[in-house]
Amino acid sequence: MKTIKILCKMLIILMVTFSIIFSVIFLCAKFGSTISINNHNNIFIYDKDNNNFYSGNNGVKKWVKLKDVSPYLIKATIYSEDKRFYEHYGFDIPRIIKSIFINIKSNDLSQGASTITQQYARNLFLTFDKTWERKIKEAWYAFKLETQYSKDKILEGYLNSINYGNGVLGIENAAHYYFNKSAKDLNLAESTMLAGIPKSPNNYSPLNNLKMAKKRQKNILKVLLYNKVINYNDYKNALDKKLSYYGIKDSLNLKTLLYYQDAVMKELESLQIISEEKIREEGIKIYTNLDIKAQKALEDSIDKNLKDKKEMQTAAIMMNPKNGNIIALAGGKDYSKSQFNRATDAKRQVGSTMKPILYYAALDNGLTASTTFVSKPTTFNLDNKKTYSPKNFSNKYPNDKITMALAIAYSDNIYAIKTHLFLGEDMLVKYANKMGITEKLNPNASLPLGTSEISLNEFISAYSELANTGYKVRGHLISKIVNKDGKTIYNYKQDKIRVLKKEYTYILSDMLSNTYDSSLRSYVSPTCLSIAPRLTKKYAVKSGTTDYDLWTIGYNPDVVLGVWTGYDDNRKLKKEYKYSKNIWANAVETYLRDNENKWFKKPENVNAVLTDLQSGTIATNQSKYKKILYYVNGSEPQKK
Repeated sequence: MKTIKILCKMLIILMVTFSIIFSVIFLCAKFGSTISINNHNNIFIYDKDNNNFYSGNNGVKKWVKLKDVSPYLIKATIYSEDKRFYEHYGFDIPRIIKSIFINIKSNDLSQGASTITQQYARNLFLTFDKTWERKIKEAWYAFKLETQYSKDKILEGYLNSINYGNGVLGIENAAHYYFNKSAKDLNLAESTMLAGIPKSPNNYSPLNNLKMAKKRQKNILKVLLYNKVINYNDYKNALDKKLSYYGIKDSLNLKTLLYYQDAVMKELESLQIISEEKIREEGIKIYTNLDIKAQKALEDSIDKNLKDKKEMQTAAIMMNPKNGNIIALAGGKDYSKSQFNRATDAKRQVGSTMKPILYYAALDNGLTASTTFVSKPTTFNLDNKKTYSPKNFSNKYPNDKITMALAIAYSDNIYAIKTHLFLGEDMLVKYANKMGITEKLNPNASLPLGTSEISLNEFISAYSELANTGYKVRGHLISKIVNKDGKTIYNYKQDKIRVLKKEYTYILSDMLSNTYDSSLRSYVSPTCLSIAPRLTKKYAVKSGTTDYDLWTIGYNPDVVLGVWTGYDDNRKLKKEYKYSKNIWANAVETYLRDNENKWFKKPENVNAVLTDLQSGTIATNQSKYKKILYYVNGSEPQKK
């Protein structure tokens, strides 16, 4: 009995404490700063041609009262997005608990449980990152909305601000865009079609994918039928009704575009030039380096090459190496299915794409394109009294000496490790840092084989320094930011600082163009030979493979493109080596289709010599593999 009394007292104390805390929170939300729901999130983002591809709430052109929206559309929205909208206080506890459990179990934040109020709060106030802190803020703003406004007013704001695809925000705009009528005149078929779009505007817009849009509409009609909002005849007639569409597909409506948008907001936050509060109150215009032609080329290539690989993921960045402008970015295959941005936030082992940095270091320290090492199965005795026995891909070796040029074409691991140990294990770290890689790298024997994890966003900047003949570059998405008064508050500036020598970037770039040269077939083929038929221009390109990662990074004077493919759960690859290469080749060729075939101008202190690629000497009629290689004056090979 005594125990029961103690438990009852504790329960009463907990209830009183909770009531006090809830009352304080409620009063703070109710009588704190009032949310002006029609004057927030004035963020406008533009591409390189000043086309707007994101507008905040004030981008809405037509605002309609809830009474002027079709009851069909209202019911379809509530039952498809938030059935308990009129019952909860801004967030649905059972859904949130389920979402948290799934997110913790999967170790990401992709599972959502957002109510209509939360979605509206996000549209009004918040940027796009998916942190726990942001979700807590979202819940707080949602609670404030619930305490300060009626449910009808919140729903009205939501319907006037959500994305209906193809750059259309707000239900009145959507009704006119898709059906050339007012929102109040939408019938059941039209309403259920429009109500399905916000879940995934790129996939469920009938102008983009009619099959998926129709499937989504059918699901919503089923929900309305199940909840007795409509009868079976209504369901059947709406489903069978043939709809005619007034609008046209927007060129900016890409399913990877929101990865670029998220990366822009992340960069904005890192610049720390304007507070989130200032953005909410006054608004900004963000001008970016997005090239919609490049973004579309990237997305089309991803779709084409990964259409049969349902679970394989990708990340890709396309950059202008002259200035570091990121002109296209994909953090995955489809933003609506996974918001994790693998291009900026994932770190993966880079494999043999690390080798060009090693070979630049080698050239800068006295080695040449014709320097030879013997490549055969080798066990290295290291300074720490340990041994290291790397292997070539498929355990294939020439069992003879080969040149640096041939080692690059074949991505020979034994040659790379010998070069690395010859230079000293700290040398590769030094040059990686010189080329802008800030990730901590362990100076161990396996580093040239890409055993360290680096983000694509950082790694591609290092390649850009090879592609611009040696100038320091910082990859960036934002070019300019303008405040509400039209004053420029940020302008990207790049200092032209040379960090690499032009002659060695030229020599290395030329050797990297041999990776798809069919004349170099031998005991193995050049590593990128499979994409040679797709290439109409000259590129420096390197692939990299680990047990879990596939990389392809390449460039010419106009563009550098990096592509990663693999699985989020780090499952082992099963001979899936073609995907990153094919995405790379299709994307870069599509983007540069109308450009001339550019290559780098040879520095005056560099000479061309027809070289025997096996012995490293001047080629003769007896040379089996020979090519023109380039050398700094005085370092050319001699006759036998």
